[in-house]
Amino acid sequence: MQEDKRKSQLLELFTNISGKTKIVEPMKKIHGTLRDRDAVEREIALVMREILDQGYFKTKLKPIQLAKLVSAYYAGKNDTEIARDLGDEKLSKTVARARVRLKLFRDLDFKMPFDREQMEDLLISGKTMKEISEALGVSPSTLREYRHVIEQRDDHTIDMYLERIKDVMEDRDLTEQMTSSATKDSLGDSIDITEAEMIDVT
Repeated sequence: MQEDKRKSQLLELFTNISGKTKIVEPMKKIHGTLRDRDAVEREIALVMREILDQGYFKTKLKPIQLAKLVSAYYAGKNDTEIARDLGDEKLSKTVARARVRLKLFRDLDFKMPFDREQMEDLLISGKTMKEISEALGVSPSTLREYRHVIEQRDDHTIDMYLERIKDVMEDRDLTEQMTSSATKDSLGDSIDITEAEMIDVT
């Protein structure tokens, strides 16, 4: 905290002594180019709207909610936390299904209490969901959730949209890294110049 105060005082002193603003202005420009989280989510929401308009995706979540889901997933939040962020913890199952549809998988999605290949074989055998669930020893609702995971894993319908979303997220990460580095370098340079000016004045 004291270090930040010292830097602030040095920058202020530098401006007062020299009247130069060329060190401070680039820092403002750097911050101005940073695409904040809201801007990224709005961009993702536009892609989500395309997906929904094409009928590739059925969900009660709105495009901006789906965008927030993506952002929260990459931030490391679980489905319940994401649902809470969307304003209703009861949406956790809706969030989970939407997340899987967007191929934002978790390891837990594939930890099934039965042999996965056996389930896949049964699903194409012509048996009913009830018969398959009985054979695997799970409830039909649980079986439907695991079937959903396998189906979305193998469905490439919206892959091109998901690539666009991935590019947006990666672009944000790169921008943040570059901004953080550039801001740190600019501040460091300004402190060095300020201290040099102080020596000249004295």
